[in-house]
Amino acid sequence: MHRIFKALALVGICTAVAAGPVGAEEFLVGAQLPLTGSLARVGGGMHEGVMVAAEVFNRGNGKHKVKIVTVDDESAPAKAIAAVEQLASQGVAAITGGYGSNNIAPASEAANKLGLVYITSGGVDDSLVAAGRKNFFRINNTAGYEKAALGLFADMGARAVSIVHSTKDATADLAGSVQKALAAKGVKTTLHAFDPAITDFKPIVNKIRLQDRPDVLFMVGYENDYVGILRAARVLKPQVKAIVGVWSLATPKMASEFPDLMPNVFGTALLPYPATFTNADGKAFADTYRQLYKKEPDYLGQFGYVQSMLLFEAIARAADKGTVKKGGIAEELRRTDRETLIGRVQFGANGDNPNFSHRMGQHQGKNIVIVWPKEHATGKMAYPALPW
Repeated sequence: MHRIFKALALVGICTAVAAGPVGAEEFLVGAQLPLTGSLARVGGGMHEGVMVAAEVFNRGNGKHKVKIVTVDDESAPAKAIAAVEQLASQGVAAITGGYGSNNIAPASEAANKLGLVYITSGGVDDSLVAAGRKNFFRINNTAGYEKAALGLFADMGARAVSIVHSTKDATADLAGSVQKALAAKGVKTTLHAFDPAITDFKPIVNKIRLQDRPDVLFMVGYENDYVGILRAARVLKPQVKAIVGVWSLATPKMASEFPDLMPNVFGTALLPYPATFTNADGKAFADTYRQLYKKEPDYLGQFGYVQSMLLFEAIARAADKGTVKKGGIAEELRRTDRETLIGRVQFGANGDNPNFSHRMGQHQGKNIVIVWPKEHATGKMAYPALPW
């Protein structure tokens, strides 16, 4: 799989170089992502979006071009630091990518020490923007995920929610925030923390089945965690009305790889599947994505596209001013204020996007339907509804 991603990156690089006119100014941009290991699915999806952004940018920007240099961090914090250092040694102007707050924190710290801008959509731990890194930027955050989950629970009329969450910082923070907000609304909530290393979720699910008896089982973890929890629930069949998760769950990859587990499951998703776009930026993204990868885009690719396109545009503006090597890329990112495929993006002094709000999707047949908020819904929520 690693070789496949390297090949795709090489194809994208060659395309980017070939697309530019003779004499165009070319900037190396690093992509540090998990292409192998436990986060390979999400890293691969984001990487596809990065490469689509490079293709679209190079095709439409005659004066400046970007060339993507990809390094696999293997889903490991130490490897993430090494990837950043390797990219810096190759002379990249900035870095896009990263997935998992525990990988992004050390990687972005290494980038900051090296004077490199680091932009991501893969880490929502609030400590990432509280650390004072002047070169760190992200387009999404915990608040946007919390808003989406709470909005869905309200539409469901849920009166009791059991929250199963990983003890990693980002997942624990989101679980705690949702629990506090639900409790304030009078919703009964129970937290069940688990170590990221565990694989047998039957004891937790059985406790929920026998003691909690909630309306909703809410999973706050990552792909492998979801699979383990859903498998345990399929065996024990707790009397819940819905199973809900967050990032990396409502994706076509999860549907294709785990078709028996995903029916009726909810997760965050900005895009329905198949995806539809009405504006020029969206059509360029979707058409180029299909051209490069022969499949429909998903929201992981959308995130990778948006973060990378904003970075490329900032590099181009800094290049026009001659400030690329004088902190100009970070300065131009702070001046960003525009509508994107995920909504309006601005960056505060801490590098966070205060406008971010997610949406909730549901696996329905072979499709992913947006069910919250109502103004963006592409179908009706199936509730009560379970995978079995």
